[in-house]
Amino acid sequence: MKLLFLVTALVVTSLSFSQVVTVFDNRTHKQLDLVYLISFKPNKSLVTNKKGEVDIAPLKSSSLIHVQAPGYLHIETSFPQLEKDSFKIYLNPINFDLDEIVVSATRWRQNASNIPQEVVRINQKDNLFQNPQTSADLLGNSGKVFIQKSQQGGGSPMMRGFATNRLLYSVDGVRMNTAIFRSGNIQNIINLDPFAMENMEVLFGPGSVIYGSDAIGGVMSVKTLTPQLSAEKKKPLIKGKALGRFSTANFEKAGHFDINVGWKNFAFVTSVSVWDFDDLIQGKNGPEDYVKPYYVQRIDTQDVVVYQDNPLMQNPSAYSQINFMQKVRYQPNENWNLEYGFHYSETSDYGRYDRHNRMKNGLPRYAEWYYGPQKWMMNNLGITHSGSNVVYDEMTLRIAQQTFGESRHSRDFNDNFKDNKLERVDAYSANWDFNKGLGEKNTLYYGFEYVLNTVKSSGTIEDIMSDHVEIGPARYPKSMWHSAAVYITDEFRFNKVFSMQAGLRYGYFILDTDFSNNEDFYPLPFTSANNQGGALTGSLGFVIKPNKNWAIRTVLGTAYRAPNVDDMGKIFDSEPGVVVVPNPDLKAEYAYNADLSISKIFGNVAKIEVEGFYTFLNNAMVRRNYQLNGQDSIMYDGELSQVQAIQNASYSHVYGVMFSAEFKLPLGFEISTDFNYQEGLEKNLDGTLTAARHAAPIFGVGRVSYVYKDLKIELNVTYQGARKHEKLALSEQGKTEIYALDENGNTYAPSWYTLNFRAMYTLWEKLNITVGVENITNQRYRTYSSGISGAGRNFTFGASFVF
Repeated sequence: MKLLFLVTALVVTSLSFSQVVTVFDNRTHKQLDLVYLISFKPNKSLVTNKKGEVDIAPLKSSSLIHVQAPGYLHIETSFPQLEKDSFKIYLNPINFDLDEIVVSATRWRQNASNIPQEVVRINQKDNLFQNPQTSADLLGNSGKVFIQKSQQGGGSPMMRGFATNRLLYSVDGVRMNTAIFRSGNIQNIINLDPFAMENMEVLFGPGSVIYGSDAIGGVMSVKTLTPQLSAEKKKPLIKGKALGRFSTANFEKAGHFDINVGWKNFAFVTSVSVWDFDDLIQGKNGPEDYVKPYYVQRIDTQDVVVYQDNPLMQNPSAYSQINFMQKVRYQPNENWNLEYGFHYSETSDYGRYDRHNRMKNGLPRYAEWYYGPQKWMMNNLGITHSGSNVVYDEMTLRIAQQTFGESRHSRDFNDNFKDNKLERVDAYSANWDFNKGLGEKNTLYYGFEYVLNTVKSSGTIEDIMSDHVEIGPARYPKSMWHSAAVYITDEFRFNKVFSMQAGLRYGYFILDTDFSNNEDFYPLPFTSANNQGGALTGSLGFVIKPNKNWAIRTVLGTAYRAPNVDDMGKIFDSEPGVVVVPNPDLKAEYAYNADLSISKIFGNVAKIEVEGFYTFLNNAMVRRNYQLNGQDSIMYDGELSQVQAIQNASYSHVYGVMFSAEFKLPLGFEISTDFNYQEGLEKNLDGTLTAARHAAPIFGVGRVSYVYKDLKIELNVTYQGARKHEKLALSEQGKTEIYALDENGNTYAPSWYTLNFRAMYTLWEKLNITVGVENITNQRYRTYSSGISGAGRNFTFGASFVF
């Protein structure tokens, strides 16, 4: 009887009032998808599907509805007005707009012009034209985020002088950072499929109020494809795309397919992508120091140095990858939405190319150094309820489980013993987020978060001659990392000219570690450790819009990073002759930040944005000399090594400027540029200030594009400034395997540029053909702090079919 009642209730609610509105381009009369309809009372937002349709019923009581889409003039309407217009909306294209919608970087859909921080959005249209190899390349192509690579299978973003575990990664609202995110470069960004993204948003500056620990330099928020419902009861919505890509510099073969099938209340989307990359060939014109014309091969029982036919080939750098995603959505009525997502990504083994450049006694130090398959799996359930009550207008509960697997394998030249280290992290999280409109001008956002990470780590030593394997030292202790937090943010729109946003968050973290898995290998003075503490962060920002063409933003904010397992418990060799050991006495580090940005549109011709920022990082966790059981050196991996540990022993200053400009010219031409300047200074052992490692040199991109009907062409120049030896971080100055040498034999990062061309032609509004030539002048270059050179002259070909 109860089951019958539940089924009847769902059927009744599914048959409740509905009214479909359709949005068109006023110039072409084509239906527009991804158009947002937003109301502040009730506090609700909707988005159109592929057919430009959306059920407007949830906004039937709204007296003011904002209609917005990138590249179109923002309009305001109401439900009665829509009735008069036969529920059809026509939007006028514009060249520039300050009112873009931010979908996920702030957890809620907000008008970007009311957000005091800089947010950059990369949408599906940008992604389709750029046709990137990986998500790291997609970020780098923006010209606003610097990408470091230690090997071809990687990409570690740098933002505003921070990187790795001082940046936050989010996928569909779920925190991707784990308890073993390290201060060294990480490669997790490649687990994200660029072809399965709805959009990617980058929030620059502190994001700890919303995202908690690690969000110091910024937040990269990815929204994957959302299952789209049909606005018609009897006719399903079917859409998708298939694409292939090939490039010559690494003989890349990539393919992708996704399909969305949606009914009135139920929809699913399935996505699969595969990649295969051969060894990457670098350019001809550049520093000879980057050329390693050999590789190591095992012949019979000996490691032998083999010289390549093509000295520009970077061996080993080949790898392959597969990604799969399945999402299901059920919307029984206008007030409830349930969405489940499954994500899986796995790479093959891939060589750590920079380690293969290390030498010892005139020979390669390593015969093997590679990462095992990098695996990521996520189960994510989101439940959203819309209901205007005293507690909230909209509530979302996200429950997620993730599993991360990675490993490292190394063997010295002509050594029969291989060192293997395997790590697994199981991450569980729950986010309960609310928003509440307090009248037309005020919106309150608040919520709760709980995160649990369990870390399992093991090590083995393998005799490659006899295949005998015995237990070896682990990289990490067995650990559990907990975090619980509450946050609240208020957005107050005084009028159309002035708005304010303020927020607070309190988080508490607990880290428990058990070192018993290493007690037979290292003489640690403790077998377990506990670290816990609280952190209060806040932000206060203002937006002034004198008119629709001006926006001035300023924000003061704090952020923090809690010690994780990698900080407190890791044992590893950071460089030859140095070993890093655990330190159980770490505390959280804090960042204090100030931003000021100005955006200005000049008619329908130009848009210019300038932003300045300053960040002070206090109590910074850095590597410093240490003593273990009263000794400053111990034997590690057969070598007497200086003992170091991560300690709260430093502070740093980072400041800089971001500049961007766009110019729309007659006859379909456009010029745009992004320029980034930043300086980072870090307190050294003797109290002096030296360069901070993750403050990138000057970098940017300049573009000239042409659009005519279904053809788009772009010529761009990507560049990076030089970093002299004395301007390198002290920890970087000795890394001869990744930097070039100046006339005095000292390491430095040379300046470089690449000239690139790409074009896309669309046939029948469905088939897109893309061609490109990257690095036309065949430069040999290496992005700052990277261990592998970029591709030489590279011809790319791609085709995508959208249905």
